[in-house]
Amino acid sequence: MTRPPLPPFTRETASAKIRAAEDGWNSRDPQKVALAYTPDCQWRNRAEFVTGRPEIELLLTRKWTRELDYRLIKELWAFEGDRIAVRFAYEYHDDSGQWFRAYGNENWEFAEDGLMKRRIASINEHPITQEERKFHWPLGRRPDEHASLSDLGL
Repeated sequence: MTRPPLPPFTRETASAKIRAAEDGWNSRDPQKVALAYTPDCQWRNRAEFVTGRPEIELLLTRKWTRELDYRLIKELWAFEGDRIAVRFAYEYHDDSGQWFRAYGNENWEFAEDGLMKRRIASINEHPITQEERKFHWPLGRRPDEHASLSDLGL
């Protein structure tokens, strides 16, 4: 199985890889998202370390059980060879209705088949009010015409 675009990346193919990842995560489907990673992919997500698709699925299932109405935007930071650096922001609310915005950076490393073999994520979040929200599209894929992180001043 291959998952184009394949490394080595250009600006265009790195951006396409990022948008595909964003679309997958906005589906909030742990099984679908896990298929973008090698079977033995290594993750650091905040202070949690997981290895392999089954652990990735469990982490994402827990995440999207707590993080309701999740909407994410990713943006290219840098790329070289088989690596891409991404910055992102997402918004969600908890079961009490409190909204949050999370900001972060990810470092990605890919196998030759285009599957991600390593993901290192650093994430910080803070509470926001309903009025401070910036991500208002219907759940699912972010519309192409929606502003980017840079356009939103994030």
